[in-house]
Amino acid sequence: MSYSVKEIYFTLQGEGFHTGKHAVFCRFSGCNLWSGLEKNREKAICNFCDTDFVGTDGINGNKYQNAESLAKKIDEIWDKNSNDKLVVFTGGEPLLQLNGELIDLLHERKFKVAIETNGTILPPKNIDWICVSPKKGAEFNLDYGNEIKLVYPQEGLDPEEFQDFDFDHFFIQPMDGKDFQKNILQSVSYCIENPLWRLSLQTHKIMGID
Repeated sequence: MSYSVKEIYFTLQGEGFHTGKHAVFCRFSGCNLWSGLEKNREKAICNFCDTDFVGTDGINGNKYQNAESLAKKIDEIWDKNSNDKLVVFTGGEPLLQLNGELIDLLHERKFKVAIETNGTILPPKNIDWICVSPKKGAEFNLDYGNEIKLVYPQEGLDPEEFQDFDFDHFFIQPMDGKDFQKNILQSVSYCIENPLWRLSLQTHKIMGID
């Protein structure tokens, strides 16, 4: 199969459990909760998304014709001075495209494979790290993984709905936007009152890096 990729780049993971870790980010084009077009944002399920995942015009973006060509490109982008190889697939919704064949090829290249997903689609069995970020109004099917990262607050979405699910780490992440400072305070307050949940900040935005 072919893969539509918005961008691929080497950076530091900016949020969640692996904050500060070297990683190649591979952002797939497309999502099942929003078209990515501003004209459709208001009626989208995930209408607070802050990411451009439309098309293939980003850095190293392309229509990769097969799993081998995409795995090769990811390996080329890796920082050769670090041996703990990690690739993070994101989007959009990466599980619209990510499959076991690509994961196996990356494992052959000594990568650990992580994913950031909205939890509406079940993943292949051979993923090493699953981060789920639920969205209000979306069908939630993935009730297990390594970390759950809940953008907060979302009207009508209570973190208590997820606290009995099978995750190793529970994160609250303040929603970006015009109410960001208010959302930080609410997130901090929630984590203090509910110690199961830890605070995740988008440190890459704070530092001004990708």
